[in-house]
Amino acid sequence: MAELKKKYRRLKKWQNQPHQVAPLSDEHHECATCGTHFQGNYCPRCGQSAKIGRYSFKKAFLLFLDVWGVGNRGMFRSIRDLILRPGYMIRDYLTGMQMAYFPPFKMLFLLCTLMFIVDSGMNIKGVNRIKQAEDDILVSAKEDNDEKTYKTLTITKGERQKKKKELLEKMDSGELVLKGYRWVTNNSSLVNLALLLLFSMPLYLLFRHSPALPDLHFSECFVAMVYITNMLLIYSIFFGLLLPSEIGDSVLFLLTIPLAIISIKQFSGYSYWHTIWRTFVAFIPFCFIALLLFALFLLIYAYVYINY
Repeated sequence: MAELKKKYRRLKKWQNQPHQVAPLSDEHHECATCGTHFQGNYCPRCGQSAKIGRYSFKKAFLLFLDVWGVGNRGMFRSIRDLILRPGYMIRDYLTGMQMAYFPPFKMLFLLCTLMFIVDSGMNIKGVNRIKQAEDDILVSAKEDNDEKTYKTLTITKGERQKKKKELLEKMDSGELVLKGYRWVTNNSSLVNLALLLLFSMPLYLLFRHSPALPDLHFSECFVAMVYITNMLLIYSIFFGLLLPSEIGDSVLFLLTIPLAIISIKQFSGYSYWHTIWRTFVAFIPFCFIALLLFALFLLIYAYVYINY
């Protein structure tokens, strides 16, 4: 027990310790790009690394990874810290340590793309979960005797509805559900950003005077939520690769709230009790507004789809 306490204290000390930047090199270099003589790790004129040498297959592979952001050291460091010290990492980033970590929005788009690839079949069972979900929607529509929805996915101009009261009947069909699911799947990054922006509003009002960041700005709160979403996407991709969808989804569902609470607690500096009640209070108006916007979106989409 004493050994476990010692390891826990060591972990807490490491979590609170910001990233340590490597010291400057004492060696003198001549930049191969611009010819500048300098001392350190990077050329002060063009920014090229002093370690770049002759071209090789290894460098070609690393450059290929850099195109996707995977070869960047900040990406691996960001993934590690989002798993082991998420809130402290977010606080470090917001207080100025931005070169040490991968940009939050770029990371979100990359992770959403990777999540789409995993759901498309790159998982332990090779199951296309997106196609499976679409088939489940069609089967559900057939079971509800919605034969028109099951047989066709589009409505021609000659099949436009003439009575607006049929709009409500159309809202219950599997066709709109299927199209809505496809739109959300194809635009997951934008959907996540919109939901995070909406959730950040009440959250900011409750955490803007937190102990760790007493002068928190709304933009900083939004960035913190993006990083927390990135953390959850990392877990989701990991579970999606290694576990069947039913088990992986269940595990992620059970872990989502505790992981988010721990991250917000570390980020804000509040106690667990203050973090929990403030987060849930912020969640109430978020759910209410999100449902209203979702209902409005469905009404507008259904009206345009049926009449045009």
